[in-house]
Amino acid sequence: MRAESARQHRLLDLQAIDTRLDQIAHARRTLPQLAELADLEGKARLLDDQLVRSRTELGDIQREVTKAEADVQLVRDRAARDQARLEAGAGSAKDLQALQHELESLGRRQAELEDVEIEVMERVEATEHDVAELERGRAELAERIEGLARARDEALGRLDAEATEVAAPRESVVGEVGEDLVALYEKIRAGSGGTGAAPLRQRRCGGCQLELNPVDLQRIRGAEEDEVVRCEECGRILVRTAESGL
Repeated sequence: MRAESARQHRLLDLQAIDTRLDQIAHARRTLPQLAELADLEGKARLLDDQLVRSRTELGDIQREVTKAEADVQLVRDRAARDQARLEAGAGSAKDLQALQHELESLGRRQAELEDVEIEVMERVEATEHDVAELERGRAELAERIEGLARARDEALGRLDAEATEVAAPRESVVGEVGEDLVALYEKIRAGSGGTGAAPLRQRRCGGCQLELNPVDLQRIRGAEEDEVVRCEECGRILVRTAESGL
């Protein structure tokens, strides 16, 4: 392929633009905030699951409290009725004695139920504490996530603004390089890690950084100025400059 020396030199400008755009794209993908956010969001999901379980457990225990309170109240009501009948002295001595025995039994039963009630209420208190701690942790995590998200968005905004600025002259540069040379450049770039053209400086390829051997140097020295030459090692387009050392 042949292309005027000016077009080949302009190809280096195009490569510089594309290299910086690739660097910006890499920076967007590898922002430290992205990894931190992914980690924190994973922790947030775990906390949310724990919160669901703890709140469900709390609801279950609160229903146990309601039942325990109702059981205790039933015994108290029954005991109050029996006590009123006993104090009224209505009925035979046998009936009154039976009421007395029932009151004693109810007293023991009430004590047992009140112990159950206290135990359940203690569980409620412990579970409420757990839920409160989880909610506090989740709120702190949400605040950290929000702050990181803002930092991420600001960083992305800066990178996007730079990418827009860097890419602004690209179309004009492509036009100056020419379709044929750009097509070759893009093909090489796609298979060479993003670098399709590199300067030849001090007998060294700017792409693979290897020094050219005497045979290749002689070949390039003998090439016409408008001939597009390539590195024998990496295949990239070599653009001859005043620093080529030829």
